[in-house]
Amino acid sequence: MVSRVAAACLLIGSTTATSVLALTAGAFAQEAFSGGTVREIRIEGTQRIEAATVRSYLTVQTGDPFNAERIDESLKSLFATGLFADVTLRREGGTLVVNVVENPIINRVAFEGNRRVKTDDLVAEVQLRPRVVYTRTRVQNDVQRILEIYRRSGRFAARVEPKIVQLEQNRVDLIFEIDEGPLTGVQRINFINNNIFDDTDLRDIMLTKESRWWRFLSSNDTYDPDRLNYDREQIRRHYLRNGYADFRVLSMVAELTPDREDFFITMTVDEGKRYKFGEIKIQSDIKDLDGELLRPFILAQTGDWYDADRVESSINLLSDALGDLQYAFVEVDPLLQRNEEEGTIDLLFEINQSPRVFVERIDINGNVRTLDRVIRREMLLAEGDPFSITRVRRSEQRIKDLGFFEEVTVEPKEGSTPDQSVITVEVSEQPTGEIQLGAGYSTTDGALVDFSIRERNLLGRGQDLRFSTMLSTRSQEFDVSFTEPYFMERDLAVGVDLFRVVRDDRDTITYDLESTGIVLRAGYPLSDRLRQRFQYTLSQNSIENVSIYASRFIRDQAGTTTTSSIEQLLFYDARNSRLRPTDGYFISLSNEFAGLGGSVRYLRNRLSAANYWNVYSDWVLSLTGEVGYILELGKDIRINDRFFLGGDTLRGFEPGGVGPRDLTNGNDDALGGKRFARTSLEMTVPLGSDEMGVLAHAFADAGTLGDSGLKPYVDPTDPTKSDVFRDEDALRASIGVGLSWKSPFGPIRIDLAMPLVKEDYDRTEQFRFSFGTRF
Repeated sequence: MVSRVAAACLLIGSTTATSVLALTAGAFAQEAFSGGTVREIRIEGTQRIEAATVRSYLTVQTGDPFNAERIDESLKSLFATGLFADVTLRREGGTLVVNVVENPIINRVAFEGNRRVKTDDLVAEVQLRPRVVYTRTRVQNDVQRILEIYRRSGRFAARVEPKIVQLEQNRVDLIFEIDEGPLTGVQRINFINNNIFDDTDLRDIMLTKESRWWRFLSSNDTYDPDRLNYDREQIRRHYLRNGYADFRVLSMVAELTPDREDFFITMTVDEGKRYKFGEIKIQSDIKDLDGELLRPFILAQTGDWYDADRVESSINLLSDALGDLQYAFVEVDPLLQRNEEEGTIDLLFEINQSPRVFVERIDINGNVRTLDRVIRREMLLAEGDPFSITRVRRSEQRIKDLGFFEEVTVEPKEGSTPDQSVITVEVSEQPTGEIQLGAGYSTTDGALVDFSIRERNLLGRGQDLRFSTMLSTRSQEFDVSFTEPYFMERDLAVGVDLFRVVRDDRDTITYDLESTGIVLRAGYPLSDRLRQRFQYTLSQNSIENVSIYASRFIRDQAGTTTTSSIEQLLFYDARNSRLRPTDGYFISLSNEFAGLGGSVRYLRNRLSAANYWNVYSDWVLSLTGEVGYILELGKDIRINDRFFLGGDTLRGFEPGGVGPRDLTNGNDDALGGKRFARTSLEMTVPLGSDEMGVLAHAFADAGTLGDSGLKPYVDPTDPTKSDVFRDEDALRASIGVGLSWKSPFGPIRIDLAMPLVKEDYDRTEQFRFSFGTRF
C-alpha cells in the first residue's frame, strides 16, 4: 500500500500542465512539421477513451498538410478536455502519432482526520466525485474549498493533504488527509491614531475579543472576518453618535502569527473633528402639510453633540408619523451641511412629495395549511382602508402572537397607482400539533408525569383543541379544552373546558380536595387592545379524608359543595408581544360572582398589572402587581375558595406558606385569606445566544395575605384551651436569583430565594427546582 501511495504521489507531481512534442519548439519543430501530407493518424496509449474520440479533438485530419500551428492547436485542444495527464505528438514520415496518457478515474473520495466538520458537509462542498476524471487542478481547487470551510469555523491553521491510491484499470481512490488544527484565536487587538477613546473603550464595543482562558464558553475570541467587519461598523457608529462625523477607518489588518495559532489585529483610524448640531429645519414638499407640526418627532436638538443615531431615529419617527397620515412611501432625506469653522452641522429634513395612500389589496403568501382567513382576520387593515404604518406593525405582531408561524413579515409595497398600496404578508408555517409525554420533579408537586395532546391550529382554522393530564405524588389533574377564536366568523372567542383536580398533599394540607366541573367561555374585543371575557363555571368541590389532627376550621368544612359562578374579565394589553414581551404593559380586572344556584355565595375580585422595559439590549425589567378581595354574600367563604400565597406567587415561601394559620396543637394548617396583595420586580438577562435559550433572573418579591374570616375560640377561664390563631396583614418580602433553560429535555427552572421579612410561623422555601422532559 505504501508503495502504491508513493507511486500515486509521484503521479501527482508529474501530472503537470506541460506537454512534450517529440520535436521541441523552435525552428527545428517548424521543420519537422512542415512539408508533406498527413496520410495516417495513429492513436497510442488509450485505455478507456476511444481513438475516434481523440481524433475528434484534433484540428488536423488525414489528407491535410503538415502544419506546425495546427499541430500546436491540436495539442492544446486535447489538454483542454481534461481527460489526459500528458499528450505527445510526433511525426513518423507521413504518419502523425498521438500518444496520450489518460487521467485516472476516481473510484472513491474519502476524508480522514475531520472531527469538527461532518463528512457530509465536506462531500457537499468538494466538486470531485466517484466516476469523475481526476486532475490535479480539480484536486487543488477542492483543497481550497475544504480550507475555506475550516476558515469559516475559525480554524486558519488547518492543513489538507490530498493523496491517491492507485487501483487497477487506471482508477484511483482520492483521500483528503486533514489536520484540523486548533481554533485560531485573537492574541491582540491594537488601534492606531485613536486619541479620544482609548484601546480598552474600543475593544469593549467590539464583538471580537482577545483570547483569554475564561472565554472557553464563547467563540468571540476566535478570528472571524465577517465579525470583524461588523466590529468595524460598530466602531464607526460609536464615533458618529459621539459627534465625530468625519471619522474613518483607514485600514484594518489581520496578521497570522508564525505558529498559525493566533491573529494580531491592527486598526488604524482617523477620528476627525467633533461637531454639534447647528440649525435644524424641516422642509415639506407635500401640499397642505406643515413640516413644523412634525418637529416633536425630531430627537436632535441644536447645541447637542452630533449623534447619527438620533438622526436615524428621527427619520424613522418622521416616517412612522407620516405613514399614519397615509403617506406610506414618503421619503425623508436628511441633508447635512458642515460648518468646520464653527464646529456645527446644520440639519435639514426634506420630506419629498407623496400622495395619500389607501390599501389596494392584501396578499398572503407561504401558508400551506393555515386558511387565508385565519391570517386575514388578524389584520387591522382591509382593502380600501386609509394606510397606517402603526396598524401594519400591530397586524404583524398579532399574526406572530398566533404562534402558528416560524417567520412573519408584513410589508407594504407600491400598488398599481402611486396612491395605492399592496400589503404583502409572508409567513413560514411551523408545526402546531403537539403530543407530549413528560416526567419531572418540582418542589411543589414532587415527582410527576404528564401527557398532553394538542392541536393549536385545528384543520388550519385556528381552533385550539387540547387534552392534558398530570399525575404526581401530591395531585392529579385532567383537562379537556376547546377554543374557537372566531365564532361564526366574528371576533368572538368561545370555548369550553372540562376539568377534574385531586390534591392529596399531607405535607402542606391535612385533607383531600377534589374538584370536578365545566367552564363555558366567550370573549370579544372592546377596542384594538381591550378585550372582555365572560365565563360560566359549574363545579363540585369536595373536602374529604380530613386528618384528625387538622384544624377544627378545616374539619368543620368537610363535605361536598356546588359552585355556580359567572366571571367577567377586562384585559388591556399594550405589550409588544404576548409570547415574550420586552416592552409595554397590561392591566387585568376580574370579578367572579358565585350564587347562581349552587351552595356557595361570594364575589371574588382581582386586579393585576405588569410593565416591561427593555433596559439594555435583550435585558428586560418587569414589574408585576396583583391585589384581590373576596366579599362574603351571606355565607362563610370556604377554604377552597380563599386566596393562598407562596410558592410561585411569593418566592422564598412554600405554597400556602404565609397568611392566616392555625397553630393549635401544632397543626400549623394554612387557612387562606379573603384579601391579598403581592408584587414582583424581576430582571431577565439572556446568557449566550437566543438558540441556547438560557435566561438568568434576579428578582424581589413582596406580598401580604390576611382576613380569613374565621373566629378562633377563646376560653375566658383557661387561655391554654383557646385556639392558637394568627391572622395578621403582615408584609413578607424576599429576594433571589434564578436560572431557566429551554433544554432539549424540557424546560428547567431553578430559583434561590431568601426571605427578608417574615413572621415566625411562616413556612419558608429557599430553593425551588423544576424540570421536565418532552419526547
